[in-house]
Amino acid sequence: MFLQDQFIAAIKQPKHMELFLQTKWRTALLQTGTISVIKRYVELLKAHDRYVFVHIEKIPGISYDKEGLQFLSKFVQPHGIVSTKSTLIQLAKKEKLWTIQRLFLVDTDAVENGLQAVQQVMPDALEIMPGIVPHMVEHLVKQIKIPVITGGLIQNRDQMVEALQKGAQAVSTGNPLLWKIAEKEGLQ
Repeated sequence: MFLQDQFIAAIKQPKHMELFLQTKWRTALLQTGTISVIKRYVELLKAHDRYVFVHIEKIPGISYDKEGLQFLSKFVQPHGIVSTKSTLIQLAKKEKLWTIQRLFLVDTDAVENGLQAVQQVMPDALEIMPGIVPHMVEHLVKQIKIPVITGGLIQNRDQMVEALQKGAQAVSTGNPLLWKIAEKEGLQ
């Protein structure tokens, strides 16, 4: 399973791939590239024994439908996808891809509707954003039976540690400085 580590790198710029490969972290949420380069990025990360999840909504040129997911699954071949859309999660599961559903904690309705969708679709993990709301992490962990990842707006080590203490299985961040801090301090 891809959630072997407590930290996940959200790669938002091509130059951050090399920084990620210098860490011990094993899982990347790929949020950069286009349809023309995404396969090379996935192959590079997989060649270094990393789990790769493509955030399908962040990759220009790939459609958010059955054909787009089939293209990803058969041609690009990541381990899985990240999406805010339940329909894409369902389609990805049919393509035998691991799935992370992203849920933005905007208000009570968004949380309730999101939890309903998650319980129906059952992604492999739920990523909640922003990651700086630890009491919501604890609340959601108690309500669902899948691993919770938290990310977004995390600025320092203490916020990462607190999210983990409240029950998140992993923390995702796109900040390479935090990748180094977590590794330097032995946070795994």
